[in-house]
Amino acid sequence: MPLSSEDSLRLNVLLTQNLQALRIDESKMIVYGLSEKGEAKIQLNPNCRDDRYLKIIKELISSKVLGSPGGYPVFLRRWTRMGQAKDESLGRLLQLGEPEAVVAVVHASGLTDELARRAWWAMPSAANARCMLQKKAVVEGQMGTELADFLIEFLPFEEEARDIIESVRLVLQDDLISTERRQNLWDRGQRKNAFLVGFLFVEADKLPLEKQAHPALNDYQEKLSSLINKGNPIAQQLQRLLEAPGQAFLSTVNTVIKKPGNQDIVIALLNAINDYFSEIQFMPGKEENIQAIIDSTTHFIDDNNNEPLTEILNTMPDSRNMLQALLVLSAISEQVVNPVFSRSDAIGTLMRKKLEPVFGPLNEQIKQLTVTV
Repeated sequence: MPLSSEDSLRLNVLLTQNLQALRIDESKMIVYGLSEKGEAKIQLNPNCRDDRYLKIIKELISSKVLGSPGGYPVFLRRWTRMGQAKDESLGRLLQLGEPEAVVAVVHASGLTDELARRAWWAMPSAANARCMLQKKAVVEGQMGTELADFLIEFLPFEEEARDIIESVRLVLQDDLISTERRQNLWDRGQRKNAFLVGFLFVEADKLPLEKQAHPALNDYQEKLSSLINKGNPIAQQLQRLLEAPGQAFLSTVNTVIKKPGNQDIVIALLNAINDYFSEIQFMPGKEENIQAIIDSTTHFIDDNNNEPLTEILNTMPDSRNMLQALLVLSAISEQVVNPVFSRSDAIGTLMRKKLEPVFGPLNEQIKQLTVTV
């Protein structure tokens, strides 16, 4: 069945223009087009069932844009969602009026700030905003602040902790948000600690939390500086932890450990810790038993086979407990909660009770590196 004559004429006129993007409001039966001149709107007048009419509309659009009525090919969806769409085809995908095509564009590695603007017009969603803010060109472009502002405004409506963590992590990039908004996010983290985990990923060394440096730093500073000048990575990490920002990091980790709401927060927290210690991961990774990690670090120190570690122990023999705690934390990853989470999907108080065999020893290690947490 052909389109109504009015719709056919108006759509063909629209599609001959230099379109930047197109979207279809299927509930209201409206086609919107974006061009350099602005936004155009076509109210459809179906002469058959809406779903059938929309199929004909999409076939016409696809024929004009891609030269084929097949639309966005089903077999390409996974390929393009993985960010492998050809850069030169991204603009045309935005002209199809299909949500899946827009998703493919925002996932593409070749996404530019201009294409992000068009994609955002076509399909403004929190998921798309998060995806686009993973691209350096967008973060540094004009769309970066707009997308960050949207994510902040949308945070009260986010239901999943993982989405809150990711949104906070992304908006804290560069100078996307003001100091006031940054502080507001931190303050909200005192009530919902998923926010704090986002900070741990991005601002581990500049958290908005005032802490004093560890008193031991006064005794160790000169010796640590000498070792750091020789390129000792463990000395560098120990000094980092004992300085005020490091104490703030450990304090924030401990705050989240005390009351994580669900498994997503726990996993993200452990990954943030793993990132923090990424420069000194001398211990075997992916260990699921925290006591095994502690035992391994004891043997690692006793074996005396690691030159950077031996240098510190020879210079600062009383730092052994701190060094062991540092090494334990460096070996921590989400693997340590696998034995719990593989058998239980508990959240809240019950989850925290099941995690005590993991978080109890972990907290003891943190205490070795802090005065109070």
